[in-house]
Amino acid sequence: MRIAICGGGVIGASLAYYLSLGGADVVLIERDQIAGGASGKSGGFLALDWCDGSALAQLARRSFALHEELAETFGNPWGYRRLDTYGAFAPATSTSGESGRADHRVWLNKSVATYRQLGTVSTTAQVTPDAFTRGMVDQAVMRGASVQIGQVTGIIQDQGSGRVSGVEIGGRPHEADAVVITMGPWSAQARHWMPMRDVLGLMGHSVLLKPTTSIPAEALFLELERQDGSSDTPEVFPRPDGTVYVCGLSTNAVLPDDPREVRTDPKSTSRLRTMAAAISPLLADAELLAAHACYRPVTRDGLPLMGAVPHIDGAFVATGHSVWGMLNAPASGEAMAALILKGQSSGVDLTPFDPGRAV
Repeated sequence: MRIAICGGGVIGASLAYYLSLGGADVVLIERDQIAGGASGKSGGFLALDWCDGSALAQLARRSFALHEELAETFGNPWGYRRLDTYGAFAPATSTSGESGRADHRVWLNKSVATYRQLGTVSTTAQVTPDAFTRGMVDQAVMRGASVQIGQVTGIIQDQGSGRVSGVEIGGRPHEADAVVITMGPWSAQARHWMPMRDVLGLMGHSVLLKPTTSIPAEALFLELERQDGSSDTPEVFPRPDGTVYVCGLSTNAVLPDDPREVRTDPKSTSRLRTMAAAISPLLADAELLAAHACYRPVTRDGLPLMGAVPHIDGAFVATGHSVWGMLNAPASGEAMAALILKGQSSGVDLTPFDPGRAV
């Protein structure tokens, strides 16, 4: 079966792997570069049970297990590791220099205290996102998949049956028995070709720092109180290579038509650096390796779109995973591959994510 996957982020990469594992003839089509968007610029945080009580629970739990399985199978080239995760708080002012509120991690400023353990090595983990995404593509290619750089400009349908017969790449036809849209927030462009629910882009900013002293495998979700009474909520993820990823600023900037037009905001970068300095003296003096901006794909009801596109046989979509794209990519790829190749998903039930639920 010939399958064209449109979009080289982590969802498309994972789907390419599981489809190639199932013996499909796969081409992964990417407009810019593999992991060029949010899949290369996210935190890489993984949680077993943070989606419990929601429609995402089964997907998250299956995917959390697959992340460990994939790392063990392929020798962990993408920095998978378990870690402890804490909630922390810092008041705007402290007369004593100590927060006095709760436990204190030795690498943090004295005004910052952890008040709750949100996860342990049994329930939280991480990967390096761009390495994981590219690694999954590499594994797919080793199993016969191919990668093509180009812009998807439409799908091709058989004039008689209406079934998908291919995809247009820069206006040129490429034959396929099935087409899958995995273009993150740019999946919205597929509305010109097929009936599909809105996919929106939520812009986020991050910095990658390199402290001179290694920081423990402890993820932090913080509330930093400001003098005006408002709060910043940065997230901090130390990585196995000694770098530290810091994020926590989202904006409603308009999604550009071309992913290559996404630009970082110097003011957001400066603000994140200020937050980092307020968190740890090690981060205050850390080298700035990169500043990133990206758009996460979101839907109006907060659930991804995964499954067959209504009214067009052979058309599928897998997008809208929001902040849980890196976590939920393996199980999404596994389930979608089974749906496409066998007509029924495996691993998880995709019913809650039916693309036809609100077309």
